[in-house]
Amino acid sequence: MRRARRRIGLASSALLQQLRPTITAHDAVLTGVDAALEPWWSTYDDGEHARADALLELVGCAGHSAQELATLSEGERKRVLVARVLMADPRLLLFDEPCAGLDLGGREAMVAVLGDLACDAGRPLVMVTHHLEEIPTGITHALLLRGGTVVAQGPVVETLTSRTVSATFDLHVAVECTEQRWSARVIP
Repeated sequence: MRRARRRIGLASSALLQQLRPTITAHDAVLTGVDAALEPWWSTYDDGEHARADALLELVGCAGHSAQELATLSEGERKRVLVARVLMADPRLLLFDEPCAGLDLGGREAMVAVLGDLACDAGRPLVMVTHHLEEIPTGITHALLLRGGTVVAQGPVVETLTSRTVSATFDLHVAVECTEQRWSARVIP
């Protein structure tokens, strides 16, 4: 099970809530090596500490390394979680509503990070969202579900249409894609 945990990187609000609020951002990222919740499970070498710092920088949180998670904004905590996921260099990335609860700036920062990860051809990224605006560039396929039933699936440009999104939400919806960013609005 521990080997499988290292190959699959999962980021979710549920996982974020399991991390101790007083753990530092650096230590939260470091525990991603073992998919552990506390740093006392392992002894980390200088290279792992350096990688944790580099990943915090990658997600725009280098200045928060010594801060406790409880003192960070929701957006900062979620970016720390992304760095934690990357710590073990997993083969598959899973993100469960990574932008939930973020303000516009936090959402756009997260979408940019996810877009960079989605463009990494060597590692698939699966993301769950309820908002088309959160879909980063680099996402190639989509699956639309309603009540656990597949409404549409396939290449993102063929799947995210006004018809299929309207059927998914049981609303009359107009879907647009501008410069590889998606949006949807209800048509009265």
